[in-house]
Amino acid sequence: MPAIPANAYIEFKAELEQILRHKWLMSEKENRDIGFERALNEWAQRHRGEWRCERNKKMSRTKG
Repeated sequence: MPAIPANAYIEFKAELEQILRHKWLMSEKENRDIGFERALNEWAQRHRGEWRCERNKKMSRTKG
């Protein structure tokens, strides 16, 4: 089994933090726990593209 590159793990952790943040915010808004699966699906559909684009811009500025 090939090793997972360190940067893939870093990206996974960063995305997971955003999903958990979304879960917390939406749960607070609805006054109930919305669950991880719903938070994941909503975040992926509504926010992931923009987040990924902004993250890539930010990462390219720090590398160059």
